[in-house]
Amino acid sequence: MSNAPLTLYGLKNCDTCKKAMTALTASGREVAFVDIRAEADLPGLVPVWLKAVGAEKLVNRRSTTWRSLTTAQQATGLGESAAVLLIEHPTLVKRPVIDTGAEILVGWDKGTQQALNA
Repeated sequence: MSNAPLTLYGLKNCDTCKKAMTALTASGREVAFVDIRAEADLPGLVPVWLKAVGAEKLVNRRSTTWRSLTTAQQATGLGESAAVLLIEHPTLVKRPVIDTGAEILVGWDKGTQQALNA
């Protein structure tokens, strides 16, 4: 994989996002951090992310925000209206979302780390 600049979308206080940033910068990658609550253009980004990875992967069903939703909202969150819910509740986005320029990676698991050689 090339060393093209990456964009990491996450939350400043998210431990997983911090781990990802640390590992990526330690491996010599150039990483731009974008806070999904304060800086990201979610109406523009979320539909692209959903098309790339799907709601099943993008919606964080372990979050406190998810548990506070009604059953009807949760059903919407995994269906056609997932974009509306994710834009309305940015903390529902599973983090980090990493844009390599060629693909969208979600989460900081072994698969993501291998894809980035981090």
